[in-house]
Amino acid sequence: MNASALSYHEPGIVTILTLSSFLLLLNIINYALDRVAYCGLIGQILVGIAWGTPGANWLSDDVQHPVVQLGYLGLILLVYEGGLSTNLKTLKANLLLSSLVALIGIGTPIALSFVLMGLLNVTPLQAFAAGAALCSTSLGTTFTVLSTSGLSDSRLGVVLSSAAMMDDVVGLIMVKVISVLGESSSSFNAVTVVRPLLVSMAFAILLPLICIYIVKPLTLHGGRMLKNSGNARLQAISTAQGTLFVLHTAVLLVMVTGSTYAGTSNLFAAYLSGLIATWWSDLFTDIKQSDQQTSHPNSRSHEPQDMVPENVDDGFLPIRAPTVANDEPDKAAADGPAADNRTTAVVPDSTGKLGADLAAASDHTTATESPTSATEIHEHYYAPTVQSILKPFFFASIGFSIPITQMFAGGIVWRGFVYAVLMIIGKMVCGVCLIRISIPSPPTLVPAKLNLLSRKLTSCWPGPKTVTAATTSTTSPQSPTGVQAAGDRDTSTTQRLTSNWRPRRATLPKPRSLYPSAILGMAMVARGEIGFLISAVAESSGVYGTPSESGSSELFLVVTWAILLCTILGPLSVGILAKRARRLQETERRTKTGRQDPLGIWGVVQTVP
Repeated sequence: MNASALSYHEPGIVTILTLSSFLLLLNIINYALDRVAYCGLIGQILVGIAWGTPGANWLSDDVQHPVVQLGYLGLILLVYEGGLSTNLKTLKANLLLSSLVALIGIGTPIALSFVLMGLLNVTPLQAFAAGAALCSTSLGTTFTVLSTSGLSDSRLGVVLSSAAMMDDVVGLIMVKVISVLGESSSSFNAVTVVRPLLVSMAFAILLPLICIYIVKPLTLHGGRMLKNSGNARLQAISTAQGTLFVLHTAVLLVMVTGSTYAGTSNLFAAYLSGLIATWWSDLFTDIKQSDQQTSHPNSRSHEPQDMVPENVDDGFLPIRAPTVANDEPDKAAADGPAADNRTTAVVPDSTGKLGADLAAASDHTTATESPTSATEIHEHYYAPTVQSILKPFFFASIGFSIPITQMFAGGIVWRGFVYAVLMIIGKMVCGVCLIRISIPSPPTLVPAKLNLLSRKLTSCWPGPKTVTAATTSTTSPQSPTGVQAAGDRDTSTTQRLTSNWRPRRATLPKPRSLYPSAILGMAMVARGEIGFLISAVAESSGVYGTPSESGSSELFLVVTWAILLCTILGPLSVGILAKRARRLQETERRTKTGRQDPLGIWGVVQTVP
């Protein structure tokens, strides 16, 4: 018989002390470890192990289940924040690179997982299922590390977040695949496997088209109607933070609900919702700028264009990237697509937070400057609850799911460590994508006559100047005196110079440091929630085999070891590397050279030209 109401009972003092200590310790340890190495989430996972079922079991199941559910809300909002902080221009410019990183991060762990056939005598299907659990990248961990280290809106952060999102989509498809493989072969349905991939592609393709061809015209038309109406109260209501908060929240809920019923990842939908909110906020800002320029066309004519704020004590130091000269084709090629736009190098401060000086540095109004921007709405309404309650609950819930008491059998431990090392290597190779290797052409492979022909053909059309190794003359080719001197030059001398001459191609220079590559590789190592989810599905569906006497199969425990070690070592390594890079950046900030940034072009924020 269903009760008409829930009877109220005052909680006992033990419950009050347990819950308060749990929540307080989650925030205290997060603050302490973030100050040391940007890895507070590791402490929260350990607190979850200690307070939850794997450890002392101080929290009852009636408490742990709501913590898991609230923690998943925190994960959705973490991913949504990652979409908000993504630079759309940089994302578009680096989409191909992100896809390559994601492809390597998916294929390599699955390939290395077949080593388990020798370690545990498992079948190829079971090895594939283990690799599927380790092919994903923890989105919550990735976005947390990026935000605490101050790399969210850098080129490195955009490449990392988008690659992690692609890994997550594939990982959630793997959940469907593993659940189907656990059933009998007669009930296998290809639609169940293909549907998540097709729905994800549909979301990724159709949403930008809807924004460009439907949302943008409606926004422009609505803005003109509000401006022409002359109703100041209606204009104030339509642009108020509360109104925009309701709109952003509605879009997020609709996207998450629609993606879940459509059969794809609701985390992917949350990320797209953040991108949409950022894009719409930028569009709204552009409309305001257009109205201001129409009303005051000369208001910004005397403002300097490349100002650097003097106050750099708080937040980041914006430093304009050095201008690429016309006679430096090597450097121009190294900058790639971002060389056409001005960039801002970011230097994290001791707290790892984005200071107000970064917004003030740009001469263009960005989303962070607008009082109604998506980022500020998130900071005002969502961030306090997410940072202090929902996000700690999420990482603690990961600790709830780690069977720590079953993982210390001798054979399980060493196999888990070996498999964890392989899985760390499988993700670290993603960093190779950021290593630039210059391969000079051997002189013997290019005959002198072909060099001379190439030189003549190069002079037929305008382009960047070619740097030669033997010619030192600086006479302009358009000068009559220079042409006369070239015509009277001795033939033997010309042949000698021609034979020694070879063009230096505009190859990509070697990196000044391996920090970007190392940070990318180690940030991809953390598996977290998606890895535990896939592994749990494989265990419950019987793909990992029959459970042992301890209650779990050996393969499940080995995979859990690998996921646990990767989730701990990945963020810890990224935190140490990011802190070291920050110190080097601060040193360069004091020297004011701006040319020895350890992150190079991957640590800059691309501004709108």
